[in-house]
Amino acid sequence: MKFGIGQSVTRLEDPALITGRGRFTSDLRPDGTAWMAVVRSPFGHADFAFGDLEAVRAMPGVIGVLTAADIPGLGPIPCMARITDSSGEPIHVPEHPVLPASRVRHVGEAVAIVVARTAEAARDAAEAVEIDWRDLPAVASMSEALADGAPVIWPAHGTNEAYDWRHGDPDAVARAFADAAHVVSLDLVNNRIVTNYLETRSATGSYDADSGRYTLVTGTQGVHIILPVIADQIFNLPRERFHFITPDVGGGFGTRFFPYREYVLVMAAAERFGCPVTWVGDRTEHFLADYHGRGHESRAELALDADGRFLALKVDTKAEMGAYISHYAAFVPVNGTHMVPGAYAIPAVDLRVRGVFTNTVCIDAYRGAGRPEAAYLIERLVDKAARELGLSQAEIRRLNFVPPNAMPHTTQTARTYDSGEFDGHMTRAMEAADWAGFPARRAESEARGRLRGIGMATYIEACAGGGPETATLSVEPDGSVKLLIGSQASGQGHKTAYAQIVAERLGIAPDLVEVIQGDSDLVKTGAGTGGSRSIPVGGVSVSTAGSRLAERVRQLASDMLEAAPDDIALQDGEIRIAGTDRATTFRAVAARAAEMGQPLAEAESWGPEAPTYPNGTHVVEVEIDPDTGETKIVGYTVVDDFGATLNPLLLEGQVHGGIAQGVGQALMEQVVYEAGTGQLVTASFQDYQLPRAEDFPDIGFETRNVPCKTNPLGFKGAGEAGAIGACPAVVNAVVDALHAYAGIAEIDMPITPMKLWRALREGKQAAE
Repeated sequence: MKFGIGQSVTRLEDPALITGRGRFTSDLRPDGTAWMAVVRSPFGHADFAFGDLEAVRAMPGVIGVLTAADIPGLGPIPCMARITDSSGEPIHVPEHPVLPASRVRHVGEAVAIVVARTAEAARDAAEAVEIDWRDLPAVASMSEALADGAPVIWPAHGTNEAYDWRHGDPDAVARAFADAAHVVSLDLVNNRIVTNYLETRSATGSYDADSGRYTLVTGTQGVHIILPVIADQIFNLPRERFHFITPDVGGGFGTRFFPYREYVLVMAAAERFGCPVTWVGDRTEHFLADYHGRGHESRAELALDADGRFLALKVDTKAEMGAYISHYAAFVPVNGTHMVPGAYAIPAVDLRVRGVFTNTVCIDAYRGAGRPEAAYLIERLVDKAARELGLSQAEIRRLNFVPPNAMPHTTQTARTYDSGEFDGHMTRAMEAADWAGFPARRAESEARGRLRGIGMATYIEACAGGGPETATLSVEPDGSVKLLIGSQASGQGHKTAYAQIVAERLGIAPDLVEVIQGDSDLVKTGAGTGGSRSIPVGGVSVSTAGSRLAERVRQLASDMLEAAPDDIALQDGEIRIAGTDRATTFRAVAARAAEMGQPLAEAESWGPEAPTYPNGTHVVEVEIDPDTGETKIVGYTVVDDFGATLNPLLLEGQVHGGIAQGVGQALMEQVVYEAGTGQLVTASFQDYQLPRAEDFPDIGFETRNVPCKTNPLGFKGAGEAGAIGACPAVVNAVVDALHAYAGIAEIDMPITPMKLWRALREGKQAAE
């Protein structure tokens, strides 16, 4: 149909957003709201004690000050995804207080809050808080933390190694390596990065003394993700006493999935001081206090036979946790490592992940949450193997891909791929990128004094898992349709996507569908948005509820029109006896249902039995100026298998956005802490570079979909795919250029101009 599944419907959200009529957290402050400023540690590791706080409380406009001593009833911020160590025991999780009482463990850690009548008064008072600091030795990197004699962040734990997780068959891997004709190894870094969504975090808390009920307005990836954590484990109060609201959200990318301390503090302050309290983080606070992403160092080894077939894979990864183990922090690298086999048939694996404490802000889920790290590792390693064995990038992949006739295929990490034609999308991507014409383009670049490289990455990821999502659809008295669902949009276009599914089932225009998310009073359950699950999971619930609602409409209309239900057609906003001019309206049918005391509504809950496995190929072509080290992406082609396409426009936008984040990580983004002190060097956009539009060529994108067999609609999920394929494809292209020019086979992200220029100088000097 015109506006249904598969159609390029333009985003229904955009008119409000681009005309300034969006409603974000900062737009929803009640009258009389006070402002909160956070006092943060300037030290990476220190003991502290407060001076005279009464002087601060007496400052003009100040309502009050809260420290750890003022909130004794609040529990710590919990880790919600604990794993089992290689010993078989649950890992040790240090207590993560809402406010520490006497010791800080990273720069930017909150130690107190000031509430005042104005934002300016709150900031002035926060700067006036006197604190006696006793600086302690800090470890700002994993190498520092694991060095002999390093200061231990958690003395009771006894070591800066947070956990040691292992999976696989070490004996089988050892035998395979002993028998291998070739062994290829690679050390690589997956650099630590900052999310940098457009809208910084903010929160407004209120407290109703009569009902004892708290209200929190903040941008999240699902109110039902953080409400149970805050209610059950921090406030230790019934969930019914909390009302959480998420309005429009300016970007999430995993980092808004967590119950940050500021959300707790605005509610605690509202209760204490008897007025609503708001906090708006600035960009520096985002760098200092919002959880970072990635941060892995890995040693990977691949055993191959004489023909280049993979025999075994061995991986040892150190994953930085920061000073605490946050919400999903331990789970992210472990879960991601399960995808290290990639699209390849690898008979044996030996995998190890060690979490490491450092005096830095926590690291947690960031777009892809472990799967980009896994894809980067295997795709870099496969490319190096091809180079050492004298095979092309495509040959080694074709030789080792899991073939379509082997589906379903269960990897040695217990992931079962239900569908996929990996060679098919790789071949198509090479055709679309004119891989065969690359030698001529390289020669032309060389004639201009430039280096040219081409690279690819064939990725597969696991997504759309987790718990069920419930969709509730109702026909309103005016004939419009209302959808309640517990996922949460942060820019993806949920309103449009879900409305298209409803339009398909009910035969109405998408703009007649109102989508309601982000209100815990209106939407009673929800698993939130993360892991590319909103359409593969929430979409199925919407589709099934829509089908059931359509059947109800046909039943009622058949009585009204005196026809059999099967003869009733829902099309173009009308309810008509097929082939006749006899029709009624949704408004009339809703009225009939109300007369009968049966509201015209249906709810459906659906949860996946297994993840879906999107996959695809990215092909990147780069040109490098050897005099400056500048890398320019001159060609980018993607062919993806997303199972089925709901809206081509939304889909391409998601892929483009993911690519932008991947390219940023590959070429420029990196968090830098100062050794020994834990000072954050890259705490602003003066020191932390983000990609701009000029950094990208036109991106060629197409799909080669193979419907998913574990999802009723065939959808596999697409929100994180661009970020998963981009890093390895870009770096493989750069290495291709470097190897041809100077024999350089390895370089780590971010490949900044200075790093590249130095590598070229050193490579040429070594060659001479």
